[in-house]
Amino acid sequence: MSKTDDNFELVYGSGNVFRDFGRADADVQQTKALLAARIIGILDDEGLSTRKAEDRTSVSHADFTRIRNMQLDRFTIDRLMTVLNKLGQHVDVQIDVHPRATAEEAPAHP
Repeated sequence: MSKTDDNFELVYGSGNVFRDFGRADADVQQTKALLAARIIGILDDEGLSTRKAEDRTSVSHADFTRIRNMQLDRFTIDRLMTVLNKLGQHVDVQIDVHPRATAEEAPAHP
């Protein structure tokens, strides 16, 4: 027997999970997570272990292990960008600055 619970509220996120959980540094954390995800993707796509990545880039095996485990507190955005550069990637950055919308001003989702 299947039970369906129609008493739920669908909540849309802001696009930044760190902001949704109230982190003061949400934009920095989101940027670091996106850069780390790209590094992990490159390692996976190229079949690089953390040791092979260290040999290729001179970035420590321990750092690649931390990135794989999303332990990013020791990394700055520029350091993660440097790792991407050493992996043969070119990083373009676009910055848009605008006032943050309040909860009342946020667009409603259908």
